[in-house]
Amino acid sequence: MKTKKMIPAIFASLLIVVLCFTASNSYAQTKADTSMMKDCCMMKDGKMMHMKDGKMMPMDKDMTMKNGTKCMVNGECIMKNGEKMKMKEGECMHMDGKMDKCGMTGTVKKKETAAAYSCPMHPEVTSDKPGKCSKCGMDLEKKK
Repeated sequence: MKTKKMIPAIFASLLIVVLCFTASNSYAQTKADTSMMKDCCMMKDGKMMHMKDGKMMPMDKDMTMKNGTKCMVNGECIMKNGEKMKMKEGECMHMDGKMDKCGMTGTVKKKETAAAYSCPMHPEVTSDKPGKCSKCGMDLEKKK
């Protein structure tokens, strides 16, 4: 009889251990993600931001990277060779002068393509170009 009463207690204890491990592992991963990001300047939500020691803050002055590239508050960068470029949403200029899409997830917003065509009989069947309905074979009609 003791064994039947102990099973729920053991299960509850095991569940608590798993939940604690999951929570601490998730926190450690989040902390590691920001602390591993290199110092850089980036375009985020249409504004130039500066990442320093894992903290992101608005850029309040122009920055010169180690390789001589200059990033300005208005999002324009002047490369060491004099070439000018405008940073786009989600792009990062690292301190070594290399540019890429920031390693941050969710920084770059994807454009949603609107479905311009649908089936008159099955409105849930949509497409961004003309075609046939996958359910009944009717021509997809342009939405108004």
